[in-house]
Amino acid sequence: MFSIRRLGAISRTYRHLNRYQQVLRILFKYGFGDLVGRLHIAEYLEGGLHMFKGGLKQPLTSLSRPERLRMAFEELGPTFIKLGQLLSTRPDLIPADFLHELAKLQDTAPPFPLAAVRAILIENLGRPPEEIFQSFDDEPIAAASMAQVHHARLKNGREAAVKVLRPGIERIIAVDVEILAHIAGLMEQHIEEVQGQNPVAIVDEFARSLSQEIDFSQELANIQRFARQFTGKATIHVPVVYPELSTNRVLVMEHVVGIKAANITALREAGYDLPLIAKRGAMLVMEQIFVHGFFHADPHPGNIFIMPGNIVCFVDFGQMGRLSRQEREDVTNLIVHLVAGNEREIVSGLLRVTNQLGEVNREALGRDLIRLIDLYLYRPLAGLEAGRIIQELIGLISRHRLSFKPELYLVMKALSTVEGVGLMLDPKLELIRLAKPFMRRISLNRFTPNRLAEDISYTGLAYTRLLREAPEELRLILHQLRRGQMRIEFEHKGMRQLAPDLHHIANRIAFSIVLAALIVGSSLIVLADIPPRWHNIPLLGLFGFFIAGLMGLRLFFSMLKRSWR
Repeated sequence: MFSIRRLGAISRTYRHLNRYQQVLRILFKYGFGDLVGRLHIAEYLEGGLHMFKGGLKQPLTSLSRPERLRMAFEELGPTFIKLGQLLSTRPDLIPADFLHELAKLQDTAPPFPLAAVRAILIENLGRPPEEIFQSFDDEPIAAASMAQVHHARLKNGREAAVKVLRPGIERIIAVDVEILAHIAGLMEQHIEEVQGQNPVAIVDEFARSLSQEIDFSQELANIQRFARQFTGKATIHVPVVYPELSTNRVLVMEHVVGIKAANITALREAGYDLPLIAKRGAMLVMEQIFVHGFFHADPHPGNIFIMPGNIVCFVDFGQMGRLSRQEREDVTNLIVHLVAGNEREIVSGLLRVTNQLGEVNREALGRDLIRLIDLYLYRPLAGLEAGRIIQELIGLISRHRLSFKPELYLVMKALSTVEGVGLMLDPKLELIRLAKPFMRRISLNRFTPNRLAEDISYTGLAYTRLLREAPEELRLILHQLRRGQMRIEFEHKGMRQLAPDLHHIANRIAFSIVLAALIVGSSLIVLADIPPRWHNIPLLGLFGFFIAGLMGLRLFFSMLKRSWR
C-alpha cells in the first residue's frame, strides 16, 4: 500500500511543491478558488496563492460546477480520475448532480512507447516479447492512465491480451495520494459540513484501493477466485489467465472475442437474445453478491462481453467487492423487513449495516423509512427501478447522519450499474423480482441443520476459549496492578485541528525572541561605538535596528491579518 506521509509544510520536498502548484493552478483555472480559500492553504504554501489566482476563461463560464469538476479531474490525471470514479459511487458524500457528472469520467490516455513496453517485459519476465510470444502487436488495443493492453499470440497458438503497467505510475500516485491526504486533513479542520464524513479515512481507503488496482498479481488472484466460484456454470465465461507469464506489473490473459454489451445494434445483427442476456447478466451479478460474497464492482457495459450462445463474460477485475456471510445476511434481513413493513426491525436492521456519524433519532428514522416503503412497496413491480430506490434510501440515511459501510456502496453501485445495462438490453427487466430467490435462499440457509450446528459449535468454542483464558488474563491484570505497571491510554480527538494554531504560536514566539535579540544586540553595538560609523552612529547597529523594524512590521501585520479572519 502507498505510504501516506502527513505534510507539514507543502514545500517540504520539491516533488510535492511542484505537483501541488499544478493541482492548485488547475483548480483555480476551473473556478474552484473559493474552495481552495476555505482550506487556508496559503498558511502552508510558501509564497501564498496569488500566483495561481485568475478568473474563469471562456468557454468555461458557460459550464456547470459539476462539469468543471469533471474536467479538472480529467486534466489532473489518473489519481484524480480514479478519485472521481470513487466519489461517483458515494451519494452520501456529494450531491446528485456531481454524482451524475463524475460517472462520465473516462479513464483514457495516450499510449506509451513500445520501447517502454519491451523494457518492462524484459525487467519482469527476463525476456523480450519476441522470445515470450509467437507474435506481439506493436500498437496497443487499449490504453488507460494506469496500463495499456497489447494483443499477442502465445507459443501454443492461443490469442492473449497482455496488460502492462504504465511506467512511473506508482510514483505519480504516491505523490498525489499524499497531497490528497493533506487536503483531506485541511477539510476536516476548516470545512464544517464535511467533518463528519472523515475525509482522511476516505483518502486512506482510496490509497488501499489504488494499491490493489495497480498490483496485477492481485488482479490475477481475483480472476482465479472468480473462475473457481463459477466452475461448471455454462452461462458465464471467465478469461483464462497465465500465471507463469504474469507479475505484479504484467498480466497475460485470454483475449476475449465477443461483442460489448453496450453495442446493442451489433448484438441484434448477430442474432443474440437480448432479454435473455439482460436476465443472465443480472442473475450472475446477484449470485456474485448474495451467494459468493465476491463480486465484480464495476460491471459497466464496457466491462461485459457477450459471446456466442448468449454467454456473458466479465473483464477487468481490478476492482472487486467482498461481503462476509454476516454482511450478506444483514443486508437480506433489512430487505426482508423493508418488504414486510416492520418498522421496528427496519430501524435495527439499518443500524447494523450503517455507520453512525452522530446521534440518531430512531423514531424519526422509522417514520421516514415507512414513508419510503409506502412510496414504493405497493406499486406493481413492473416499472420499479432498484437504482432509484437505492438512491432514495441513501439520501434518507444521509439526512439522519448515517452512512452505509464502504462495501455496501460497491454492492449498490454494482446492482445499479447492471440494472442500467439490463434495461438497455430489455426495457422490461425487473431486477427486484429476480432478486427474490436469492433473498429467500439466504433466509432459509440460516436454519439448515448444518448451519445451526456450525453456529452452535462456534458459539460453544468461543465461550470455552473465554473461560479457559479468563484466569490467566485476570492473573496478568492483578500482577500488573501489584507492580504498578497498569497503563491506561487516552485518545485525544480533535487535537489535529489545534496543530496549525500551535504551529503559528511557536513561529511567533521564535520570531519575537529573534527580534528582541536583534534589538538588544544592536543597542549594545551602538553603546560600544563600534566602527564604521555614519553621523557618529555605528553602521552595524543602524543596520540591526533597520532589520528589527522590518521584522516588527511583518509580525504586526501578520497578527492584524489573522485577527480579521
